[in-house]
Amino acid sequence: MSILHGRKSNEEIIEEIILEQYNQYYRLAYSYVHNEADAEDIVQNGAFKALRSSKTLKKQEYAKTWIYRIMLNEIFSFLRNSRTESYERIQEEFGIESGHVEDDCMRIDLQRALDTLPAQDKAIIIMKFYENKRLDEIAEILGENVNTIKSRLYRSMKKLRVKLSDE
Repeated sequence: MSILHGRKSNEEIIEEIILEQYNQYYRLAYSYVHNEADAEDIVQNGAFKALRSSKTLKKQEYAKTWIYRIMLNEIFSFLRNSRTESYERIQEEFGIESGHVEDDCMRIDLQRALDTLPAQDKAIIIMKFYENKRLDEIAEILGENVNTIKSRLYRSMKKLRVKLSDE
């Protein structure tokens, strides 16, 4: 288990994964908080917690899932502790990025609809459609049964369709 025997330490593996996947973690955080600075803080805090807790990682082959779960927990913690999200903030973010008013409105509507979902359901949608994760990967990350993930995904999709058709 030591470096002398040719294996990397948990801390080394976690550091490598964080560096390789940093942009993915940032996009995930940003999709929830819609603010660059907050997303950066979330990822930095998550990375710190992962490195600090590296000794608790039992199996190195699950390191990616373990870190992803830490990042999600950090996002959920941030959302619980600060309810600063506003329609104007989203509008400002999307208005700057795109010159097409229709695209901006569609993104804002989608973001607002996503924000009405419970955090765990929103996580499933984001991992499935923004991160292109398979259902079994999502189930592993969230520590749930694949069938539970499927039903929550379909239920969330239905809620989103209803919400978007109302707007």
